[in-house]
Amino acid sequence: MKISYNQLKQYIDINIKPEELAEILTDIGLEVEGTEEYESIKGGMEGLVIGEVKTCEKHPNADKLSITTVDIGTKDILPIVCGAPNVDAGQKVIVATVGTILYDGDKAIPIKKGKIRGEVSMGMICAEDEIGIGTSHDGILVLPESIETGTLAKDYFKIEKDTVFEIGLTPNRADGASHIGVARDLVAYFKFQGKNIELKKPDINNFKIDNTDLEIPVKIENNEACKRYAGITISGIKVTESPDWLKTRLKAIGLQPINNLVDITNYVLHETGQPLHAFDADKITGKKVIVKTLPEGTPFITLDKEERKLHNDDLMICNTEEPMCIAGVFGGAKSGVTDNTKNIFLESAYFNPVFVRKTSKRHALQTDASFRFERGVDPNMTIYALKRAALLIKEIAGGNISSEIVDVYPEPINDFKITVSYSHIDRLIGKKIDREDIDTILKALEIKITDKANDTIKLEVPPYRVDVTREADIIEEILRIYGYNNVESPHSVKSTLSYAPKPDENKLKNKISEFLSSQGFSEAMSNSLTKAKYYEDSDAFKEDESVKILNALSIDLNVLRQDLLFGTLEAVIRNINHKNSDIKLYEFGNTYHYNKSNADNTLNSYKEEARLAVVVSGNKNKINWDTPEHKSDFYYFKSQIDGILERLNFNTKQLKTEENSNPVFSYGLKYSVNNKILVEFGSISNKVLSVFGIEQEVFFANIFWDNVMNTLPGNPIFKEISKYPAVKRDLALLLNKDVKFAQIEELAYKTERKLLKDVSIFDVFENEKLGENKKSYAVSFIIQDETKTLKDKQIDKIMKKLQYNFEKELGAELR
Repeated sequence: MKISYNQLKQYIDINIKPEELAEILTDIGLEVEGTEEYESIKGGMEGLVIGEVKTCEKHPNADKLSITTVDIGTKDILPIVCGAPNVDAGQKVIVATVGTILYDGDKAIPIKKGKIRGEVSMGMICAEDEIGIGTSHDGILVLPESIETGTLAKDYFKIEKDTVFEIGLTPNRADGASHIGVARDLVAYFKFQGKNIELKKPDINNFKIDNTDLEIPVKIENNEACKRYAGITISGIKVTESPDWLKTRLKAIGLQPINNLVDITNYVLHETGQPLHAFDADKITGKKVIVKTLPEGTPFITLDKEERKLHNDDLMICNTEEPMCIAGVFGGAKSGVTDNTKNIFLESAYFNPVFVRKTSKRHALQTDASFRFERGVDPNMTIYALKRAALLIKEIAGGNISSEIVDVYPEPINDFKITVSYSHIDRLIGKKIDREDIDTILKALEIKITDKANDTIKLEVPPYRVDVTREADIIEEILRIYGYNNVESPHSVKSTLSYAPKPDENKLKNKISEFLSSQGFSEAMSNSLTKAKYYEDSDAFKEDESVKILNALSIDLNVLRQDLLFGTLEAVIRNINHKNSDIKLYEFGNTYHYNKSNADNTLNSYKEEARLAVVVSGNKNKINWDTPEHKSDFYYFKSQIDGILERLNFNTKQLKTEENSNPVFSYGLKYSVNNKILVEFGSISNKVLSVFGIEQEVFFANIFWDNVMNTLPGNPIFKEISKYPAVKRDLALLLNKDVKFAQIEELAYKTERKLLKDVSIFDVFENEKLGENKKSYAVSFIIQDETKTLKDKQIDKIMKKLQYNFEKELGAELR
């Protein structure tokens, strides 16, 4: 939200530098995220000066050019070549001197000394569009002769400079969504500092009804959605361009001026925080306004010319025949103000924030009005803002106020009543604040003290403070004005030591992070919110297990993630698009799941799981003069996953290894222990990659961190290296193609549990000569007795036993 420093000073008498004010605003809870300098004309007319044309002669080498000499109030007379048809001696003109920078939109145009058709030119005589004060380029701008030569253009045109604060407004601070709201907070701060500063709201005492020739009654049919609705008619107006002061105010805060009526409603909105809407009164059929909801699917064309199907909870402003506006969100195409509008009905209302928020999200319409209505505006500002806008319209657009104010307010919104304990204030703040200081702060915040009894005070909070409804909220208000920095830090910290026998999860995460980082991986962090479409179009996930967001920010952030996969792939394609195709990433994060079978118990219907995602794509290492291209492959990726588990003391050879059947992968493995899956990993299928436009192979691992923690082995037992040698024996086995190495490995360890130390494969051979659907595995076996040296007879016995079991269980043949 943008706040103008110059406009802020209209409501409070302050003489503080913008930088200091930014610090104060941040300290009292309105965080200034940045400031920018604004000039009513870009460049501030620096380098432009008013000069007098002394001579003007035709250019000898160009029919449409003139050679002039111009006095700009210095000792030197400037020769300037000019192409304007209306230039003449004796004129007072705007001169851009050498070094000046003019702007054509955002394009900077420096003025340089040069030669034009052989004649020296020391500047430029400007047209109004070239200096940003108009659009005409028919000729140079000629000024009154009475202006003194040498006057700076920025002084003559009264260029306004402003500082604009960008405030990161939190959702609970709807009261700060206007210039008066920010000024009101500053008044509270300065009053506590002992300064006699009051809030100066624009005077509306001159408001009066001119006639009652255009009465338009209002009827509210949905009192839950519309708590208050006020309106007034103004006749005989003229829609035209806004005055410069109004356009400057709007441009400073990033708004584009449209016409005087729209600009006034926008100005009052940002001044008071109260959204307004102007209807063309001649287009209100039946001369009656009805506030109601309409049947599901009712078509309505909005100002952007788009037809929208209404929800039966969308609150609409209607005439006697049709809807005119989506209440608090967006106007309609038929009833809006145009250049031909002569009479208007001006609306000021208080709509239920929930209704506005849901409608805004349903139709993906986020406007300045909905931003404020859905957070909660001040119901007591409704009439003030209406009168303020009406007076501005009369002043700028003319016309007469042609009706009494219609104000339908069936159930007035009362102040919030809260009881607060001084002792609780001390306890939560951590410091005893003088009771008079507390009372001063509360009064400065417009919070009424209605009663005091011993340690407690009874308060009434104005309804514009929608976030202050509890004792803790009051204490927070006191603290932010008192100053967080004024609460001293304690000199000692009280703590206790406890022994936790279970593993330190954070320590283990750091251990794995350090390992992966040492292998060239970077840590990623993706949003827990993602798009439901990922799971709707996936064979691997169930759509109904997604945790849906009721009021989603957008369709791209409408569910909580079931897996880290899609966020990781978004990071992969982002890197590829930024010319980084060699990718190594990991992410610790939570996934979220809904089980509708537990719908009877809301809490048990939802589950949160911790995961670790690892992804590799492209080359193993960056290509260098001494590092050739070496693409990542499955075995490299498997070694990284094995490394993670080994650092957590898992023996990967003792884990159950199976082929990964998850449709997310085109091929891969999964490790499990005690029927709990530890990790699924492999190459992502082309079907999944195509969703993201990824054309290179991507390896992904989904590590189920909760299962890892629940099955974590104890600390490793270290022992002396055996003095007795290990023996290596090889077998070349002819097998069916569907036999996996994992089956050989598992059977080998079952056959010899004590002396067999390792099983590995060192060659795979396939050839038609081996037979149909046959392949050859060359397998190594490491055998060792740690208590004595093995004899040939023992070794041969073990190898024969292995061979027999391979032939019997797997149908193997010895080659």
